[in-house]
Amino acid sequence: MNDDRHRLTELDAGVRVVTEAMPGVRSIALGLWVGAGSRDEADGQAGLSHFIEHLLFKGSRSFGSTEIDEIFDAMGAEINAGTSKETTSVYARFLDRHLERALEVMADMVLRPAWADVDSERQVVIEEIAMYEDEPSDKVHDVLAGAVFGHHPLGKPIIGTPEVVSSVPVDDIAAYHARRYRPGRLVVAAAGNLEHDRVVALLERALAAGGPAAGPTPAPDPAPANGRPALRFHHKTTEQVHVCLGGPGIARADERRFALRVLDTILGGSSSSRLFQEVRERRGLAYSVFSYFSQFVDTGEVAVYVGTRPDRVREALGVLAAELRRLQEEPVGAGELERARENVKGRTALGLESTQARMHRLGSSVLMGVPVLTPDEIMARIDAVTADDVESLARELLDPERLSAAAVGEDEDAFRAALEPVSPALAAA
Repeated sequence: MNDDRHRLTELDAGVRVVTEAMPGVRSIALGLWVGAGSRDEADGQAGLSHFIEHLLFKGSRSFGSTEIDEIFDAMGAEINAGTSKETTSVYARFLDRHLERALEVMADMVLRPAWADVDSERQVVIEEIAMYEDEPSDKVHDVLAGAVFGHHPLGKPIIGTPEVVSSVPVDDIAAYHARRYRPGRLVVAAAGNLEHDRVVALLERALAAGGPAAGPTPAPDPAPANGRPALRFHHKTTEQVHVCLGGPGIARADERRFALRVLDTILGGSSSSRLFQEVRERRGLAYSVFSYFSQFVDTGEVAVYVGTRPDRVREALGVLAAELRRLQEEPVGAGELERARENVKGRTALGLESTQARMHRLGSSVLMGVPVLTPDEIMARIDAVTADDVESLARELLDPERLSAAAVGEDEDAFRAALEPVSPALAAA
């Protein structure tokens, strides 16, 4: 892939380097993307990918933990990391003159971690898990994933469990890293005021210092076949009941992904969306209501969320069910469709003004094998979405009686009864 915007080089070791030159800025966003996430974890490894993400900052072969912090602070840089179901990334944004030093340090962190201060970081991650468990509006999305994907790794929380984090041996951590952080699963992405060939040369020098050897890595478990809708309830004392309805979606590279973005915008992804207007603005049933979707290499997930008081759950779910059915039974009007398309195009264009957003798009797309489209190509695909495309996708993915349900709250029986307008069969399960 080499065009006016992007250049891609694959090194002999298998590492791919993708860059986008943006001469009008003074910064560079750099990311190291690894094909390792919670989907790769076997039983007894829950949260290991996320834990390793933390440990990458605790020191490497050449740089101590405090030294890493001081180096990036001295640059005035922002450095962070993230773990998803399928990827781990370490990324930073800094002035262009710091590229050489930033790449040197980040490559050492990712490829040659020292596994230092492991026990103290165990406690940090356990505190993070506890903080997450105290947020029912976050917890419910993992409860839904468990309902949709069952015991498959896609149904497990990325953050992991205290039991694994507190006890996994350092040797097992290092072995997992060595198997997953292979050159063929590594993409280095950069966007900003840069020269592609210089990034390649600097990376080759960083790789020469050593790291995980090339070789095969285990393939993730294939996505589970679409099963029967399931109900999951997590008991917790809360002022609200936090509810999600959802089901399997489409894969990351599916050409219908543009129609899905438009559908999501119409349903609950904007302030003029049907759910926001009907549930919040007209009826005052919730402060927070929205739809969302996730995409993986071979499947995906679609969902809607609402948080409301226990005595209003049934009414809120009735409205959600009615709006989901209306999407399938009534054509989307020309004005609503145009507004949604323009919303998606506007958010896309505004996001691409950021070096960091462009770097993230490059890294995740190349790692997952998704074509990196130019902004004009993206806009053309969004403009091509029709009302029939939206209706067809809604029929396939958002039939209320095909959706699983999840909730965090105190009264499971009341939640089951409230599901009657959505799916009588699920309510009675």
